[in-house]
Amino acid sequence: MPRVYPPIEGRQANPGLSPSLVESVAGFSAGIISTLVVHPFDVIKTRLQVDQSSRSHLGDSLRIIRSIASNEGSYTAFYRGLMPNMVGNSVSWALYFLWYGNIKDSIRSYRGHTDGPLTSIDYFLASGASGILTAVCTNPIWVIKTRMLSTGRNAPGAYRSISHGASQIWASEGVKGFYRGLIPSLFGVSHGAIQFMAYEQLKNHWAITRGGKDNLTNLDFLLLSAASKMFAGSITYPYQVVRARLQTYDANAKYLNARDVVRQVFKKEGIAGFYKGLGPNIVRVLPSTCVTFLVYENTKFYLPRLYHPEDASEVAGAEP
Repeated sequence: MPRVYPPIEGRQANPGLSPSLVESVAGFSAGIISTLVVHPFDVIKTRLQVDQSSRSHLGDSLRIIRSIASNEGSYTAFYRGLMPNMVGNSVSWALYFLWYGNIKDSIRSYRGHTDGPLTSIDYFLASGASGILTAVCTNPIWVIKTRMLSTGRNAPGAYRSISHGASQIWASEGVKGFYRGLIPSLFGVSHGAIQFMAYEQLKNHWAITRGGKDNLTNLDFLLLSAASKMFAGSITYPYQVVRARLQTYDANAKYLNARDVVRQVFKKEGIAGFYKGLGPNIVRVLPSTCVTFLVYENTKFYLPRLYHPEDASEVAGAEP
């Protein structure tokens, strides 16, 4: 039998350990590990999103892979921009889960009950508000990350590091440069809101077939997170293309605003232009999402028990 873990809402933290700290550490850990696993797919996806050379074709991902391998000389090119990606993902997930948990608790208090599942609207509002707060706080790192992933290390004007990118943006674009692409990012909050709404409701319904949430397994969490991610991604992916185009080095010279990006992409590349990079994105986000939720669930489960020795017997007793 697989090890059984209670779901997020059923896991009670040690009163001596702040639930907010547990949420933050769990999200931070999930962001780091998932980024390390899937970063090369993020490089390929970003190169495709900013590619304006032609309409989308099957095999574009292989073309990008061959181009990176032949022109940038080393497999390490597939990890270009790893540090800003790792910082961005880890901080984003830490902040997101921190706010998500606190906002859900606030909604429960407002509803007058502390137990039981929330409604779809409650989950949507909690994840949407968390996404907006996270997007505003982390947009600067995503601008640097997008620019680093979209070019090779030796390309003219390419950023050498996070600090170099930050200084270049500050010198040439000012504060406004750090918030390029924020508007489509805020629209993209709907992606997370839809994903978490779907995940929470799928989890609630799945628990019924398992005889309760305490019987959900790691495999269940993997399947539920993958299904919710695919559902949300299929609806909201175009905003990522718009955001990536606005965050490139020469965006100031090419686009007036997000609406202008939409107009130009539709005119030159058609509807398919809004789905450039979707293939590697699916390959990237599914393992990334599964790893993120699995690490988050398990970190949140085990971390309080590091400070609560009597729980060790409970953990050990979960083995078959």
